[in-house]
Amino acid sequence: MSSSRPRSRRVLPSSLRGKLIAQLIALLAVVCLVVGLVTEVALRSFLISQLDDRLAAASERGARPPPAGTPSYPAGPRPPDSLRVPGQGIGTLGVFVDQAGVIHSGVLGATAPTPDNPFPTKDVPAPELRTLLALPANGQRYSVDLGELGEYRVVSVRHADGTLLVTGLPLSDVTATLWQLGFIFGGVALGGLLLAGGIGAVTIRRTMRPLDRLAHTAAQVSELPLDRGEVALSVRVPEADTDPRTEVGKVGAAFNRMLGHVAAALTARQASESRVRQFVADASHELRTPLAAIRGYAELTRRSSDAVPPEIAFAMSRVESESARMTTLVEDLLLLARLDSGRNRVHEPVDLTRLVMDAVADAHAAGPDHRWVLDVPPEPLTVVGDADQLQQVVLNLLTNARTHTPPGTHVTTALSTQDRSVMLTVTDNGPGIPQNVLPEVFERFARADTSRSRAAGSTGLGLAIVAAVVAAHKGEVSVASRPGRTEFRVRFPAAGEADSFTRVNN
Repeated sequence: MSSSRPRSRRVLPSSLRGKLIAQLIALLAVVCLVVGLVTEVALRSFLISQLDDRLAAASERGARPPPAGTPSYPAGPRPPDSLRVPGQGIGTLGVFVDQAGVIHSGVLGATAPTPDNPFPTKDVPAPELRTLLALPANGQRYSVDLGELGEYRVVSVRHADGTLLVTGLPLSDVTATLWQLGFIFGGVALGGLLLAGGIGAVTIRRTMRPLDRLAHTAAQVSELPLDRGEVALSVRVPEADTDPRTEVGKVGAAFNRMLGHVAAALTARQASESRVRQFVADASHELRTPLAAIRGYAELTRRSSDAVPPEIAFAMSRVESESARMTTLVEDLLLLARLDSGRNRVHEPVDLTRLVMDAVADAHAAGPDHRWVLDVPPEPLTVVGDADQLQQVVLNLLTNARTHTPPGTHVTTALSTQDRSVMLTVTDNGPGIPQNVLPEVFERFARADTSRSRAAGSTGLGLAIVAAVVAAHKGEVSVASRPGRTEFRVRFPAAGEADSFTRVNN
């Protein structure tokens, strides 16, 4: 039973440019929000103060008796006299409790007066009336929610004769003004944020261009093959982006200094490699002559008709054998030195099918205890390269399989075409190569003696020569191994797809 965790969606931008734009907009949004809230609070306080002044005036007017000539109200419930005095505005609320405890209440309406209703008012519902009567009669202003009547600013005053007068003015105008201001400010703030975001994006993009050029320079350096060969590290950050007075300029100048140190280190490394390569080539050349003389004298002693003691004969045979092995080592080192320096290249069409057939025949003669299998197509497969070096590639792969596998091992050599390339594979069913050794099998002097048996000595240069020759022929070599199966795979460009090389003779 397996469970998969859902991938979290990235909300914030990941690039520095996007983060700066998002932070700029967020900062401006916070500033607009704070300004808007402060403005709303200040305006509400100002409007409430004005409303309180009007409420005090309305309460004072309501305490006066109606002037003479005020129309009388028909018998029955009537609004308080505080609503019948001149100057009271529409929506004014009045509650009057006389000395006998009779309650008169109403809200001045907006309809025109009639004979039956000279003072058009609305009744105050009983729940809201109880709320108003429960207010402290101390002359303080209170904001009260009166349900269907809306919010009111009210004041309750008890007079000396024992009567109670509650006067209120609606807060609807204050609320409407605040909402209108909020919508206007929100629209202006949104437009300002969009405008600031666009201008900020353009400004930040122009400001970040030096970083883009710096990243482009770093990308160019990262594509250079710095691990081998001579490297001309001439890429530098433009001088315009190395001004030490700016932050980006400091980074650019430091990057150029780092590239200078890297170039110096690469030059020193290349010089050291060249000296070592030249020393190996010179030493190999110098050793070939004395080794040939040693082998010649050893062979001459073995072919002499004079009898020699058995100890001397054995010693001379060992001298001849070891000189032959050392000669092979010197030839391998000399070949690697030539390949490293790019010399001794002769590229011409080579029949790889015939070359592989001859190499397998030679391997069968050298290792009759192994089972050699050949799988090649009937038509010849041609590649462009050096026939001797290509033959050494095949021989080294077959020798590696014969040397490091026990007798009776099946070794299959196959040729095929794939994606306009010629594929050469050498597969054996031997014990395999340890996984920790696989990454190093093509290194020079690399061995895997701990797990693959050796019937004869090895210099550790065979597969290194394979890798070097294949690379010189613009090909690729790889290996895959597990117990019971090891496969070396070599890919060469077909003759029609190979690059045109200049014939170079040493």
